[in-house]
Amino acid sequence: MVKADRVGLPGHTIRLYRTATGERPKSMAGVEIRHLSKRFGQLHAVDDVDLSIREGEFLVLLGPSGCGKTTLLRMIAGLERPTAGEIHIGGERMDDAPPRARGIAMVFQSYALYPHRTVSRNISFPLEALGLARAAIAEKVRWAAEMFGITPYLERYPRQLSGGERQRVALCRALVRDPKVFLLEGGSDGTGRPDRRDGSGQGAADRDAPGGV
Repeated sequence: MVKADRVGLPGHTIRLYRTATGERPKSMAGVEIRHLSKRFGQLHAVDDVDLSIREGEFLVLLGPSGCGKTTLLRMIAGLERPTAGEIHIGGERMDDAPPRARGIAMVFQSYALYPHRTVSRNISFPLEALGLARAAIAEKVRWAAEMFGITPYLERYPRQLSGGERQRVALCRALVRDPKVFLLEGGSDGTGRPDRRDGSGQGAADRDAPGGV
């Protein structure tokens, strides 16, 4: 990764690490953030942030706990409404758009898996919601499971998996949607290996994902 610049948030500085853009599917989209702020009462969680993420770029946000990384990602995803500022995705202003209209997949640090559904049915959930044919769903689930090495676990339940395996399931569920932007929350690489990065990280995209920023 190439160290780029810094984003100032209240009381802290978030470091940005970028990689060069590479070949990506046509569905990808860049993200432009302009003067973005979020306040919770008197707390300034995010304060006047400007950030540009190019198409095909992999960006990591590094900073101490509580400095606003997750709040920033949640605003991009549409899960938090900004107090001020603009969010542009693929050239379109999206700060007032609902999450489903943004083409974003976000993997939460808690993984947010459905405990009553098998691994296969967790991965297939967003495809079922879109009304895809069963054959198309099965093919996408198989493709994602093979990519992350969890094919033997498809009929297991989340409680039967390790933490790393659960996160891989969450990554698969995000990828099968073919998102324009792929957001990762937390400090793991999603493979079950310990995180060797210095500090707590937030990923703005998965470099090896078929979609992503």
